[in-house]
Amino acid sequence: MAPHDGQIELLPTDPPFSVRHRFADVNGIRLHYVAADPPQGIAKRGLCLALHGFPEFWYSWRNQIPALANAGFHVLAPDLRGYNLSDKPQSVSAYCIKALLSDVLGLISHAGAERATIIGHDWGGFIAWHLAMRHPQVVEKLIVLNAPHPAAFRRELQSWRQMLKSWYMLFFQAPGLAEWVLGAGDFEWIDRVFRQQPVNTGAFSPEDVRRYQKALAKPGALTAGLNYYRAFRYPSHRAARVDAPIRMPVLLLWGERDAYATPRLTEGLDAWVPDLRVVRFPDVSHWIQNDAPERVNRLIIEFLHDLPAPQLSYCGR
Repeated sequence: MAPHDGQIELLPTDPPFSVRHRFADVNGIRLHYVAADPPQGIAKRGLCLALHGFPEFWYSWRNQIPALANAGFHVLAPDLRGYNLSDKPQSVSAYCIKALLSDVLGLISHAGAERATIIGHDWGGFIAWHLAMRHPQVVEKLIVLNAPHPAAFRRELQSWRQMLKSWYMLFFQAPGLAEWVLGAGDFEWIDRVFRQQPVNTGAFSPEDVRRYQKALAKPGALTAGLNYYRAFRYPSHRAARVDAPIRMPVLLLWGERDAYATPRLTEGLDAWVPDLRVVRFPDVSHWIQNDAPERVNRLIIEFLHDLPAPQLSYCGR
């Protein structure tokens, strides 16, 4: 399949690791995704679905896709609805949690699987938590990166510290104004966020930043990304149960230098997630899978291979 605008044929690994660009018609829309399979001779371990956050797209998993495929997984990394090459429904209601979960269920079915390991960062992590609560039958294992458990997030929003970190969510509610501010200077803010927040100065190259900017500049993409936040005001979103127990094994990786969420969001989760392993990175930002890719990959593979590790630990350099 020849590459076209928005597609990237090779991931930045050594040796080059090719990915296939595909589209899936699910839940009434068309989603773009990349797929990678285990190399010949590697035992196959099932499907792994990697869900990105805002303001990203499938490329956020560029450092994880090869590691997961080499560990035996059939990997799918979609552009979530509204992002990059995927369809961009216009209504805010199209981004309610029920629709987002239906997309993921559709992708699992599209891949010919009944269950999958789900990995999610930021908004992708929020979707992953809800999927594990509402559709546990499709989740083999759950891996969440810097995305708070929804019940913990509601709890911590009562604190001024988290409210101050979440100020941007209120700003995003302003239609037109938010688009105007964020679109200024050809999305200059993306360069500031990705080049200044990570502790690892090489986490995002100038070319990486340009790719994110180009993806977000596609018609309707910025508004679609903001609609994820705007859908919070819908009654179905607010009324969603967030305390259903999650029974499958869960790995929570957390960069403590997160500009948007406090480390307290990793505490007090036992009542909701009894089989939980938490690993905190004191020297890593919100963009954890790019800020510390080697450490993140090692912990993910160990977890997927059922290697023993402490229930709560810190991961230094």
